[in-house]
Amino acid sequence: MTSRTVAQLLADLGITRSHSRPHVSNANPYSEAQSKTLKYAPTFPGRFTDLGHARRFTDDFLTHYNTIHRHSGIGLHTPADVHTGRHHHIRKARQRVLDDAYAQHPERFHARPQAPTIPTTSWINPPTPETNSDLFHPA
Repeated sequence: MTSRTVAQLLADLGITRSHSRPHVSNANPYSEAQSKTLKYAPTFPGRFTDLGHARRFTDDFLTHYNTIHRHSGIGLHTPADVHTGRHHHIRKARQRVLDDAYAQHPERFHARPQAPTIPTTSWINPPTPETNSDLFHPA
């Protein structure tokens, strides 16, 4: 975060650098959660042998994290599926399987099962009517 290259990239993108602490309103919990997931992965090495090793591990981990691992916060989809819009088709297929299972054996269920949904918004600190009335009463 102190190299000129990263600092310049952030400035070019209009991103303000933050060295904030946890539970600070302008922290990036998504990035922090991903970093923790990376560091606590069972395959995370105790030590990298060199820069190439670190890059290979990170590339492999992030490929798996974004294209294979299903995330509970996004309806058990992969980030890649949500990003490309495939999640709509996947959810419909999942719902068909659940509907078929319910039709064949309704006694196994307390209620008709529903495939997980994806949240329509994501907030770090959600606004409330008291804190941001413009979002609730546009001019």
